[in-house]
Amino acid sequence: MRAEIQSIVTEVEKTLDLLGRRLDIETAPHRLEEFNALIEDGDLWNDPARAQKLMRERQALMDALATHDEIRRELNDNVDLIELGEAEDDQEVVKEAEDALRALKAKAAEKELEALLDGEADSNDTFLEINAGAGGTEACDWAQMLQRMYVRWAEKRGYKVELQSEEAGAEAGIKSCAYKISGHNAYGWLKSESGVHRLVRISPFGKGTRETSFASVWVYPVVDENIEIEVNPSDIRIDTYRSSGAGGQHVNTTDSAVRITHMPTGIVVTSSMKSQHQNREIAMNALKSRLYQMELDKRNAAINEAHENKGSAGWGNQIRSYVLQPYQMVKDLRTNHETSDTQGVLDGALDPFMAATLAMDVSGKSRAEARSEG
Repeated sequence: MRAEIQSIVTEVEKTLDLLGRRLDIETAPHRLEEFNALIEDGDLWNDPARAQKLMRERQALMDALATHDEIRRELNDNVDLIELGEAEDDQEVVKEAEDALRALKAKAAEKELEALLDGEADSNDTFLEINAGAGGTEACDWAQMLQRMYVRWAEKRGYKVELQSEEAGAEAGIKSCAYKISGHNAYGWLKSESGVHRLVRISPFGKGTRETSFASVWVYPVVDENIEIEVNPSDIRIDTYRSSGAGGQHVNTTDSAVRITHMPTGIVVTSSMKSQHQNREIAMNALKSRLYQMELDKRNAAINEAHENKGSAGWGNQIRSYVLQPYQMVKDLRTNHETSDTQGVLDGALDPFMAATLAMDVSGKSRAEARSEG
């Protein structure tokens, strides 16, 4: 077997080992039997929330087992084919099996990243907010560019995208917007996007000068029925106001927009897309999600501190630069992942940036470094 192919086999075997350890492959079949026994209990469905939670956990375990077994089977089958082809001097069979192993390496790497999405809320739907920073029209235009980028990313993944609120800029772009993005692992993938995003470009508004603009992106998980967040009615102020969208498909003028302010924390959430009753419900769900995110941040304080001590940006600071002039470069300041395909990124090609961040452990090491030490 050629050195390149042997290296691929070794990589896939390492991935299988990592997946097996995260899955606890020895006990997984027994845990699946326990899930099956619980689900067959007729009394379970007297508590629909618990039943749905068990069904999701059971399906996740089944999917993980199936993925591990499928990768193991494809690896063994193609290694056997190569050995057979070499023994019979059938180069066509060897080439076909080698190509299959190259594809398997990419597939295994993707599954390895997905296995890292095992945080408490990673599988949840997510809210995404974008706010223009200082800089007037330039910043509002940049916020709208980010809005388009994330909507395109989500739609490419097959996620459901729902606009919750939007405030138009005075001359162009948007001051702010909020979305609910629904799909498996939506929060897990998007959580690394929280922070300040910086744009450098020649101004498109007639100045002809190079301008730097900032916008903030905040991501927090949708709180489902299995997460209890209590909000004291005396801690909130609810205001209704008139709001208008930015035009086009987002035309919206209503007296029923709702703003909820959580006074102990200063959190403000809005919804301006539906009836006043629906807006109150949407805004309250968003507030609960923000409060839940605060709790997650407290638990992850050690992780944030580790990143900051390594010189990386914390979640609340500048995380990425998008330079369109005098050269083309998008660079993540935490992982140093970069690309000159700026248009591709602005069209939603964000997976490599998300993967690079996800692949870092709490010490700031890359996935390969952490795996080699494990």
